Amino acid sequence: MDGKSAILKKVRASLKASADDAARLSAVASRLAETPRGIIPARGQLPGGARLDLFVAMAEKYSASTTRISDLAALPAAVSDYLKGRNLPAAVRIGNDPRLAVAPWGEERTLEIRHGASDGHDLAAVSHAFGAIAETGTLALLSGPDNPVTLTFLPEHHIVVLDARDIAGDMEAIWSRLRAVNGKAVMPRTVNFVTGPSRSADIEQTLLLGAHGPRALHIVIVGEPSA
Repeated sequence: MDGKSAILKKVRASLKASADDAARLSAVASRLAETPRGIIPARGQLPGGARLDLFVAMAEKYSASTTRISDLAALPAAVSDYLKGRNLPAAVRIGNDPRLAVAPWGEERTLEIRHGASDGHDLAAVSHAFGAIAETGTLALLSGPDNPVTLTFLPEHHIVVLDARDIAGDMEAIWSRLRAVNGKAVMPRTVNFVTGPSRSADIEQTLLLGAHGPRALHIVIVGEPSA
């Protein structure tokens, strides 16, 4: 008997459940098939404009900065403005996201674009969020070659592009959309939920930004929200 089987056997013994309990097997199969939604808080159930406003308020409450642009044509200038405003080098790391690729990066002639995963030596990175949660100001970031997970955690400054239409009221809506886009049984290797820059108060309860990841999170919101 391998370790996993031994642990499960002990769990079943403690619950006084047999391995071939038909009722339990049926309950598990039903839950997996139906993917029931959890309790949905009313806080984020708002029309588009109010939902966006709530997201911005919550993101900024947790030390993220935000800006809005009308379309991706304005993204390179927005990224350059962020870097200039913080006296950072005019260079960013970007993955292979096709949504970011259509932005006219060449119009910012002084901006150096590096592609691929970060090796830990990049000060700033740009990635695209799958979605966001208005009630908590949280971004949902998927791992993969389009947006390498190293861009989320290694650079000191993380610039995240978010389509306003992808701001949901609650976390359950993000999971439902992910299943609809990828198929029910298909998931990326990781789904990272990020609220504000990295922080820790482990040492004498003193808040320190950038303890386990970026010390600055900047969100560029594109377009108008859905109804």
